[in-house]
Amino acid sequence: MEDCIVCKIIKGEIPAFKVYEDDKFLAFLDINPSAAGHTMVVPKQHVSTMFELDAQALGELYKKTCEVAMMIKNSELRPTGFNIGVNHWKTAGQELEHLHVHIIPRKEGDGGGAIQSIVKSSQGEELESMAKKIKEKLNCRKS
Repeated sequence: MEDCIVCKIIKGEIPAFKVYEDDKFLAFLDINPSAAGHTMVVPKQHVSTMFELDAQALGELYKKTCEVAMMIKNSELRPTGFNIGVNHWKTAGQELEHLHVHIIPRKEGDGGGAIQSIVKSSQGEELESMAKKIKEKLNCRKS
């Protein structure tokens, strides 16, 4: 995509601090890191969300994310934990229109929180009712 910042990084038109690259994926440091070593793993194929990838490509992306996280874990940064996640669509904070998986290294006492600390729901709906609503829409992925 012509206006995509991530695609421009992949093409080498915008500089980035790359930590891994192969024919399908690129991992580079986030320019506005939440922690030292905050890395983004992206597919070289332009897609906006994980829903645009078939199951095999999505699995490969998460396998590569795991490999890059282990690279960070075994580096001199020596994190003692990670938050790994994806922001999908603007409501959830997606700022780039190219799928990217954040790997945020964590250390004891760094002041950060768990994924669950992002949003606190005041909705008192019962779990059984929520589960039913979600199950009704189970087949949302390409195969």
